[in-house]
Amino acid sequence: MEKEDVKIRKFMYYVNGEYKESSTEKYTEVYDPSTGKVEGLVPCCTELEVEEAIQAAKAAFPVWSSTPVMKRSQVLYKVRQLIEENLDELTELVAREHGKVLDEAKGDVLKAKEGTELACQIPTQMMGDSLMNISNGVDTVLYRESIGVFAGIVPFNFPAMIPMGWMAPSCIAAGNTIVLKVSSSTPRTALRMVELYKEAGVPDGVINVVTCTRNEAEIFLTHKDVKGITFVGTTNVGKHIYSTAAAHGKRVQALCQAKNHALVLKDAAIERSAAGIINAAFGCAGERCMALPVVAVEEEVADELVEAIVRLAKDIKVGPAYHKDSTLGPVVDAKHKANVLNWIEKGIEEGADLILDGRDVKVEGFENGFYIGPTIFDNVTEDMSVGSNEIFGPVLCIKRVKSFEHGLELMNNNPFANGSIIYTQSGYYAREFSKRTHGGMVGVNVGIPVPVGVFPFSGHKDSFFGDLHCLGKDAVRFFTESKCVTTRWFDEQEMKNTKVSTWDGTM
Repeated sequence: MEKEDVKIRKFMYYVNGEYKESSTEKYTEVYDPSTGKVEGLVPCCTELEVEEAIQAAKAAFPVWSSTPVMKRSQVLYKVRQLIEENLDELTELVAREHGKVLDEAKGDVLKAKEGTELACQIPTQMMGDSLMNISNGVDTVLYRESIGVFAGIVPFNFPAMIPMGWMAPSCIAAGNTIVLKVSSSTPRTALRMVELYKEAGVPDGVINVVTCTRNEAEIFLTHKDVKGITFVGTTNVGKHIYSTAAAHGKRVQALCQAKNHALVLKDAAIERSAAGIINAAFGCAGERCMALPVVAVEEEVADELVEAIVRLAKDIKVGPAYHKDSTLGPVVDAKHKANVLNWIEKGIEEGADLILDGRDVKVEGFENGFYIGPTIFDNVTEDMSVGSNEIFGPVLCIKRVKSFEHGLELMNNNPFANGSIIYTQSGYYAREFSKRTHGGMVGVNVGIPVPVGVFPFSGHKDSFFGDLHCLGKDAVRFFTESKCVTTRWFDEQEMKNTKVSTWDGTM
């Protein structure tokens, strides 16, 4: 997977079933976020190397798409088995390259396994529809077919789940091939997992992995041999990918930023709600698009809720990702840490009350790690950017509202709509909220309302661009094309009849 250099390891890219050394002169440093030390160098693959990956995927498509779907499914079953057998190793990899604590890192890998299990069901999900005698002697059958080469553009925050759970399994199970452009910050998990795919029997060229900048990745958006793009990342980039790739006739699913809100009503179970909020706000150091960075709470119970949240947040143990007693690990790198710290300064400048400050957290023996402790702002108002823009760090904003209607309006005013949550014991308000919220994934007394993979990951508004979401039935539709075949057969008498048919489908 990597090559030993004189001082530091150089990682390779993976094309056509083998690791290759890049000819580039540009490399990106990869860190262990817990120590701040450079762990290796990742190549910025050249345009020719990205082209090589696309051509490898194109060459592998005819044979792979012609492989019976049951055989493709069996290969994915083997991938699932290998993920289970290598769970501890993959968990350690995620923790060391991203900074998630061990339980979170394991969850990342298990989500990759969940997506693989969904792909194992592809024979039943690809079944089409049929209708006999739709007209006299005429039958129609709808088939779902493979499409070709897809490109997956991957963020840093879920090194296992997103490329190897959301993107690759359903894509290749449906008979397509894929080129993954993984994050240069967290490439090692995917580069290890493609080895498992090969061991499982996935043919060379069906899955390929490159690392590069946006400049080289731009090739995917216009390349005639790339049929679709699946993307997770920022909204600005997602809009660009969607508009450019769609203009070139490609199908696109672009999962983008979020600023998820929870609404806590005065009848909520405060302690239980606070515990759920803590996990949702600070888990994975807030580096997830389904994090909970904003809580809107009715004024009558705001003080009680804030006291409980702060108390529980102070119990969080910040430490190295791979230490078993750590409950909050570092953010991914120094640049991202600086960005989060800038947002905290911005919140102070805007007049929010900083009631828990995580900027000066120190971890003994790991002083150079990229740590930020739990940070909480109270009395955040609607005009403060800290409460409306994505921070992607362990920062929670409290907004005090007068009523259910006020809270719902405040939430729906946000341009993002990935998830939204309500904490209440009222069935009426829970139903009203579920019906009227803009969020595509809704939680009722659930802090992270991500459904299991048989349902789609369904963000709305500026959190998603496209028609078909990832996972669930949407994934099968996204990675396949429908074809309708209408047939008519003749008996001996009809065969002798040379009269020109005037059938127009309305008989």
